[in-house]
Amino acid sequence: MTTLVNNMAKITLSTPFAVGDVNVYLVKGDALTLVDAGPLTDTAWVQLTEQLSLLGYTPQDIEQIVLTHHHPDHAGLLDRFSSSVKIYGHPYNKFWLNRNEYFHEVYDRFFLQLAIESGLPQEYLRAIHKFKSPLKFMGNRKLDIEIKEGDVIPGMEDWTIIETLGHAQSHLSFYRESDGVLIAGDHILANISPNPLIEPPFEGEPERSKPLLQYNESLKKLLSIPISLAYTGHGDNITDVHGLIPRRLGKQDERARGVLEMIKGNRLTVFDICKTLFPSVYQKELGLTLSETIGQLDYLESLHYIKKESHEGIYYYFA
Repeated sequence: MTTLVNNMAKITLSTPFAVGDVNVYLVKGDALTLVDAGPLTDTAWVQLTEQLSLLGYTPQDIEQIVLTHHHPDHAGLLDRFSSSVKIYGHPYNKFWLNRNEYFHEVYDRFFLQLAIESGLPQEYLRAIHKFKSPLKFMGNRKLDIEIKEGDVIPGMEDWTIIETLGHAQSHLSFYRESDGVLIAGDHILANISPNPLIEPPFEGEPERSKPLLQYNESLKKLLSIPISLAYTGHGDNITDVHGLIPRRLGKQDERARGVLEMIKGNRLTVFDICKTLFPSVYQKELGLTLSETIGQLDYLESLHYIKKESHEGIYYYFA
């Protein structure tokens, strides 16, 4: 049964995504706060309402929602809450939560250019619009208050904001020093390694971010923080965060070195490598598999193990 422990309760909601159930958290402080909100489905709303009821609350009792990040399984249900509920999150959330013409223009242009540079054949370019298909499980609502590392959230004054970019450009984690509890969102998960996703630069930055490099740095950041328990966005809690991080970093380095062996003696496009890495799923999950592939290449480039050259608008990688 859902219960409040140390003024917190985990609420698990089903999602339409391959990752499975998502965890959101009720935090009782000077304000009744929901950290994340689940996907925009009737099923998730019923589950949320039922589990809040077991705790003695209704959705109408929620005073504010704090987002770990903007992905639909975490921010989808915002529309279902009263307009008086304040939505807090990283500034990058605003483009995704309230998707206007500018959002679609930047998004479509960015991914078309990325696909061309990655060497996708013409027939695959038509699939780019499907990258946005998960957004049908997200409402359209503005971000009320932007927060970043160092800020304080009213009603959650005992929680420190930690910027943990990588899985998303909006990702924040929340740390309570008094007992070492971390609300980690999708930054670190017990049983799977989160996919650092390529996302458009909406603020006019000249270059895209390199999310895998960001993610690795954000993981290392947690090593200096005495974390006793991490509440995660999916799956089980983590009791040994500091033991898990080196294993995750090691596994990622191992994967990248496999990509390096593939490149040696060749000149390959992102798409060439993507097809080899993910032969059974690259067509169905093109956006995710391209992100993963580009992440490994960014990592190898950062270590000067590989280089790339542009020919007729397409990047070729070689060692």
